[in-house]
Amino acid sequence: MKIAVVGASGRAGSRIVAELSRRGHTVTAIARNPDKIAKLPNVTAKPGDAHDQAALAALLAGHDAAITTIHFLASDPAKLIGAAKESKVGRYLVVGGAGSLEVAPGVQLVRTPNFPAQYKAEAEKGAAFLDLLRQEKELNWTFLSPSALFVDGERTGKFRLGTDQLLTAADGKSWISFEDYAVAMVDEIERPAHVRQRFTVGY
Repeated sequence: MKIAVVGASGRAGSRIVAELSRRGHTVTAIARNPDKIAKLPNVTAKPGDAHDQAALAALLAGHDAAITTIHFLASDPAKLIGAAKESKVGRYLVVGGAGSLEVAPGVQLVRTPNFPAQYKAEAEKGAAFLDLLRQEKELNWTFLSPSALFVDGERTGKFRLGTDQLLTAADGKSWISFEDYAVAMVDEIERPAHVRQRFTVGY
């Protein structure tokens, strides 16, 4: 497939680009500084500004799917959604956050007392992004939330999927590597199972 990745030089974006390339997809890797994008088979680096809705829509046009992997505080969800709609891209996938996942019925992780203060604004903006997507009537969107800890690691291909509840391992730790997150994201593109839904991945 032809896939566009916005924020392709970041920690999540670069792993997603690598996973797409590994599986033989044709990738348009978009970043403010395309020189930072790794040179990989079937990957074309292009400069792009997530705040320029019209220009971003033009970059996304003609792709089977588009993925945005940008920090929520560094972007405008309305512009990203608008660009995806204008582009007529087949699917729009978002690298989500864990803050909006539930730790108990009706209790989001970001609302718990021990949630780190430095990540609260980012998490709240991610939750607002998800709310905007849920109001969409025409876009085929998917929002993939990582676990609480989203870290550098390795590609094992072994993880669990969930929906709106935070996943925790037997030892109580909630985590996923960028590499395995990328596997879950590309699996979803190849075999759609969560269209117009949020889902989550963790060990």
